[in-house]
Amino acid sequence: MKDSKGIKFDKMAATYDEGIEGKASKKFYNLLLKQLEPCQGATILDVGCGTGTILKSLSDRTDINGYGIDVEENMVLEAKQKCLGMDIFVSDCIKTPFADNQFDIVTSCMAYHHFADKKGFAKEVSRIIKPGGHLYITDPRFPWLIRKPLNLALRLHKITGHFGTPKEIEKVFLEYGFEFVDCNFDLYAQCVKLRKTDKRTMDSGRIQNT
Repeated sequence: MKDSKGIKFDKMAATYDEGIEGKASKKFYNLLLKQLEPCQGATILDVGCGTGTILKSLSDRTDINGYGIDVEENMVLEAKQKCLGMDIFVSDCIKTPFADNQFDIVTSCMAYHHFADKKGFAKEVSRIIKPGGHLYITDPRFPWLIRKPLNLALRLHKITGHFGTPKEIEKVFLEYGFEFVDCNFDLYAQCVKLRKTDKRTMDSGRIQNT
C-alpha cells in the first residue's frame, strides 16, 4: 500500500495571499478573527500559520506574543517577513518546540483537515496550552451529502485529509482535557472553540451534527 500524500503549498508561498487559495481562505480568517479578542500581551500560537495572516491581523489589533508553525519552509519565510518580531518555525503539529503550558490561545485555520494525526495534535496542544486556555479550529463546513463522498475520495486517492463536523472535532479533544465552548458558522466555514480544563472525560453530546 502506498503512503498517504499531503497537499503541498510551498511552491505557491510567494503568491498565496493574492492567489485563489489565499482569497478563498479570507472567509475563514474573518470568521476566526471575529471570535478572537485576546488580552494585551496574550501568548498566541497559530498552527499551520501559512504566510502569517492571522498573527499579523491580531498584532495589528493589540500587543501579543505571537508564535507560528508550519510544515512548509517557504510559507514560514513569508510569515517571518510579515510578522516581524514573532517566533515562527518550521515544525509539524504533533511535536513542537514549545514548553509545557506556554500558550493562552492556540489557533488552527484552514489546516486541521490536513493533519494526518489529529489525536497527536490534540495531545500536543494539551501539553503546550495553559489550563483555561482556548483552542480555535476553523475549517470548511460541508453538508453530509458533500462531506461523505469528499472524505471517501481523499481516502481512495491516498491523500491526507478529513473534513469533520464540530461534534467529531470535539470528540477528538475530549480525552485530552478539553471541553466544548462554542461553534460559529459562516456559510461553508465553521469555527470550533474549545477550552483546556483539568478534566479527562466529559459529556460529548452538546453539539449537533451539521
